[in-house]
Amino acid sequence: MRSRFAMVWVLAVVLALVAASCSSDGDDESTTTSSAQQETTTTEAAAEETTTTTSAEAAGVVCDEPVKVGVITDQSGALAIYGAHIMRAFPLGMEYATGNAGTDSYQLDDCTIEVLYKDDLSDAETSATIARELIEVDGVDILVGSVSSGVTAGIQELALQNDVIHIAAPAAANDLTGVTFNPNSFRTSRNNYQDAVNICQYLVSEYSTFVQIAPDYSFGYGGAAAFRDACTFFGGSFPGDDIFAPADTTDFTPYMEQVNDVDAEAFLVTWAGGGFVPLAQAAVDLGTLDEKDMAAGFVDNVVMPIFCGNNIGSTSGILYHYTLPDNEVNDWLVGKTAEQGTFPDLFDADAMNAAIMIVEALKATGGDASVDALRSAMEGMSFEGPKGTIDIRAEDHVAMQDMYIVTLLNLDDPEFKYFEAVSTNRPPVPCLLEGEYADRCGDLPVGSLDG
Repeated sequence: MRSRFAMVWVLAVVLALVAASCSSDGDDESTTTSSAQQETTTTEAAAEETTTTTSAEAAGVVCDEPVKVGVITDQSGALAIYGAHIMRAFPLGMEYATGNAGTDSYQLDDCTIEVLYKDDLSDAETSATIARELIEVDGVDILVGSVSSGVTAGIQELALQNDVIHIAAPAAANDLTGVTFNPNSFRTSRNNYQDAVNICQYLVSEYSTFVQIAPDYSFGYGGAAAFRDACTFFGGSFPGDDIFAPADTTDFTPYMEQVNDVDAEAFLVTWAGGGFVPLAQAAVDLGTLDEKDMAAGFVDNVVMPIFCGNNIGSTSGILYHYTLPDNEVNDWLVGKTAEQGTFPDLFDADAMNAAIMIVEALKATGGDASVDALRSAMEGMSFEGPKGTIDIRAEDHVAMQDMYIVTLLNLDDPEFKYFEAVSTNRPPVPCLLEGEYADRCGDLPVGSLDG
């Protein structure tokens, strides 16, 4: 095996590494900002909204009945390690944004916000049942979740059918603000394209040719398309077709043989689920790693020592690590988690941002939790969170946010201070809306980075 193991993997593989960890032993500092972010579009409607928002905020937040928020995440299933980030940081986000501590009830001026937490075990059927109960029985105004992108798509559809707001966190699939987009659904999580642009911009400085393998369903297609577009956009090339395998594949021999047949310097993997274990084993058994570097994005604090034990000095991308942002909100989050005897992890920022977004929207509406009022407040919203400024793109509800390139220094720091910052990037990503919503894209590049 080659001694150099590049770390530029699609971050989605993090999900698979949970299974692996349980069953196996084993440029200048800069900020890149899209032109779409730099331009401000002013319309009469926006002006009217600003006037309404200012009046509402001046009057304070008042609601006759509690505003109810349903948080759906994995507390005991295959992805519970990531659900734990949500369960820790969403309450802290509510506390920070309202100025009042609590666990399931928070006071914002003269309005009570109630939060109900539900465990979906990352199972689509369970999640759908829970979402319906939250809407029909508990009467929630807002749904938040979930970890799995496939599960989140179901929540998204139910939010539209029942005319409530949905915020995706931390699911990453492009489709959530692409082909399955609806006007009621937002996100604070990044999408596959943001991962791909951040990572490929660095990756092409190390490699010129790539091949990739991904699962044979929408998540795999979306991730593969984003990485092919981004790495090509920055100067790389793909001398062969992308390779897709069924999501339930256990024997990757024929697929890894296809990878071996492509004359490329590195191979990218987009995968979610336990299939990563036999995939990685096939790469070893068939000598793939003797000829090509396998690429991976840095992951959460717990999995990092298992996954990256031999990779001190490697440079790659990460969506969030608590040591990277320099702002008051992140400092507050770090302090609060320290009181709990721990530190923020990979998806804490997504969860806290979802809570902050909800509270800021209610401040803007003066407590009006109707779907129309919240939607108007959230579209085009900007707020400060642990990753700095989050801009909710009005066209497609993508959460424009900072991403990071870092170098791995160690894996034994007791406070998980593993990284040295290399650069902070704000990836410009295309609008992926289709069908009846395609016209919303406006002047944004559509479908790919070059439009």
